[in-house]
Amino acid sequence: MQGDRYSQMVAWLKVALPIMALAILSTLFLLSRATNPTSSIPFADADVQNRLANQKITGPYFSGTTADGDLIAFVAEEVSSPQEFVGETRARDVFVRIDMAGGTAVTVKSDTASVLLADDQADLTGNVILVSSQGYEVRSQFLPARVTALDVRSPETVSAITP
Repeated sequence: MQGDRYSQMVAWLKVALPIMALAILSTLFLLSRATNPTSSIPFADADVQNRLANQKITGPYFSGTTADGDLIAFVAEEVSSPQEFVGETRARDVFVRIDMAGGTAVTVKSDTASVLLADDQADLTGNVILVSSQGYEVRSQFLPARVTALDVRSPETVSAITP
């Protein structure tokens, strides 16, 4: 008789527990508040318009090889392209590594960079530090460079440490 009660209770619970679970879930959906999807977006209209107008890439990494066989790697915190993709491209927290075919390695760091590919010009500004594997270290606040020729000349005062 004891086994019969146990079997009947298990059979009854097999039906009752899933029905209770469905009841709990249905009340969850029936009693929940409706949300307005447009009001839950945390961006202001001005921020959205700015993001649409000024395309940005966060954490880009570019690498390539020059015609002379020099390897170039470029890393930045953020790069923004000009409107309609014409004009000056700007980067923030820039790091460039150049491994020259002759064996010399050069690293360049700067706070910002602006690049005009059409003019073959890159301007590095703010705490520019150029370090070569031969022991040279050059510091400046402004360092313009030709992109394709790796030609760097500073019109401003520089401080340098040499071997």
